[in-house]
Amino acid sequence: MDTRRSEQAGGANHVGKAQVGSLAPGRVVGDGRYRLLAQFGVDERGDAHLWRARDGQLKRDVALTLLVGDPADPEAARLARRTLERATHASKFGHGGVARVLDVLALGSGITSGEGLLGVVVAEWTKGSDLVDLVAQRPVAPAAAARMVQALAEAVEQAHQNGLVLGLDHPQRLRLTPNGALKLAFPGPLPESTLRDDVKALGAVLYLLLTGRWALPGGPPAIPAAPMTPQGRIVPPRQLVPTVPADLSSLAVRTIEDGGNGGIRTSAAILRVLDQVAEEEERTQLIKAVGGEVEPDGTIWTTKKPVKDVARRRKLALGVTVLVVATVVILAWGGLMLINVFQGDSKATGPSINVAAPPASSQSAAAPPASSSAPAPPPTPKVGDPVKAQAAAVYNPEGKGDNTGRAKNAIDGNPGTVWKTEQYKQQFPAIKPGVGLVVTFADDINLSQVKISAGTPGTKVEIRSATEKNPDLADTKVVGNGDLKDGDTTIPLAQPVQGKYFIVWITALGGDNGQFLTQIGDLSFLPAG
Repeated sequence: MDTRRSEQAGGANHVGKAQVGSLAPGRVVGDGRYRLLAQFGVDERGDAHLWRARDGQLKRDVALTLLVGDPADPEAARLARRTLERATHASKFGHGGVARVLDVLALGSGITSGEGLLGVVVAEWTKGSDLVDLVAQRPVAPAAAARMVQALAEAVEQAHQNGLVLGLDHPQRLRLTPNGALKLAFPGPLPESTLRDDVKALGAVLYLLLTGRWALPGGPPAIPAAPMTPQGRIVPPRQLVPTVPADLSSLAVRTIEDGGNGGIRTSAAILRVLDQVAEEEERTQLIKAVGGEVEPDGTIWTTKKPVKDVARRRKLALGVTVLVVATVVILAWGGLMLINVFQGDSKATGPSINVAAPPASSQSAAAPPASSSAPAPPPTPKVGDPVKAQAAAVYNPEGKGDNTGRAKNAIDGNPGTVWKTEQYKQQFPAIKPGVGLVVTFADDINLSQVKISAGTPGTKVEIRSATEKNPDLADTKVVGNGDLKDGDTTIPLAQPVQGKYFIVWITALGGDNGQFLTQIGDLSFLPAG
C-alpha cells in the first residue's frame, strides 16, 4: 500500500488498536474467503475500516467494511449488531448510486472471535477514484459538482421512501465512478445515523466538491475541516471560492446547518434546487454552443457581428440592380404577351359550343341513394393545439413518488429534459400498483388526446381523469390507455373528457432483467377542436 493511501486511511482511535495493526494487505478474513488488498479509509466514529479485498471463491474484487472491536465489550458488540442489521436491510435496496450489499458477516456467522472483528459488510466493488483524490488538487467545477450530488440525492430520496438510512456522511465511503457519478461504495450506516444525517451529508459532499473541505465532524485527516465564523457558523463556499454560484453556496450551508427557518431538511428539496441549477447550466451551454455573444444593449449574436466592408457592399448593390432590371424586363415581356392574347383574332374557328349547367335534377339523380339501414359514422372530432399545463407532480398513492423534483420536466415543452421513475428490480404490480404524473390545468379543458414524447418503449400507461390533485386511485377514472414506443406515442381517448386534473398512470415499466425503469420526455394535451 503506498504512503499516500496509508495517510488517508490512517487515524483509527485507540479502540481495537491491536486488531487494527493486524489489518494489512494479504490478511484473510471471513473464514478465509476474503483477502485484503488495499485500505481506502477509516470511519473512526464506528471503528469501520474500509478495504478493497479479493473474494477467493468467486474470484472477484469486493468492498469490505470491517467493524473492528473487542468481542468482550458488550456495548461495542451491540452497536456493531445494529450496523449489521441496517446493512442487511440495505441489501434489499437497489439503486445505481449505492453499491449492492452482497453479504453481511457477524460473530459466529462468518467471523470468529479471534479475528478482532465484530462484523463485516461485503459489497460489490466500485470502479473509479477516491473522493479524497478528486478534491486533492483543486475543487470541482460548480456545474459538475451539482450533477454529482444530484445523482447521489436521487439515491437518498429513494432510500428514504423505503425507510432506509444510507450512512454516507463520511467522504471515504464514497467513490467517483468512471461515468462521473458519485456512489456509496462502502455501505454500513452507523447505529445512530438518521435520515437527517443523510441529508446533511449531501450538503457536506457538495461543500467538499466546491471547496475541498469537509463540514461535518469525524472527517478523515487527509481533508481539512471547513472554516467557521466567530459566531460558530460554517463559512459559505462562495467566500472561499468566489466562482461558486450563490445558489449552490447557500444550498450547501442551509443543508448542513440545523438552525433557522431557511434550513433544507429533505433530499427532495435539494433535488429541486439542483434541478434549477441544471436548467440554468443548460441554457448557458446552449448560448455557448451556438456561439452566442451578448451585446451591451442585450442583443444576442448567434454567429458573428456584421463587418463593415465597403467593397462588399458595392458588389452587393450592383448585384441587386442587375436583378431588378432583369425582373422589369421579364414583367414587360409577359405584359406584351397578354395584350396579344386579348387583342388577337376573336373569330371562332370551330363550331360554337353551348356550355350550360346541368339541371339540378340530373345532379341529384347521379348521386347514389343513401342506405337507410346503415347510419353514417359520427365525424371524427377535430383536435386543437396543445393546452399548456399549469403544474405537474408525481402521483403515488402509496408514498412520496419517484424523482419528485423532476416532475416539471414532463411539461416544459422540451423532450430532452426528462422525468423518470426509480429503477426497480421487479415489475409493477409486484412492488406497487404503479406510479405516474398528475397534471393540473388553470381551467377545465376538453381533452381528446395525450401525446407522450421520448418515452421508454414497452411502458404501459393509462390516462385517468380526476376531480382533485391528490385523489385516491379508486376515485379516478380510466379514459384512455396505450403502450409507449420509440419517439412519440399518441393515446386517443374514447371520447373527449372535460376536466382540470389528468393523471398519466404507469401500470408497467420499461426495461427487463431486474432493471425496470420508465422515463417521459414531454407530455402534450390535445383538446377536441
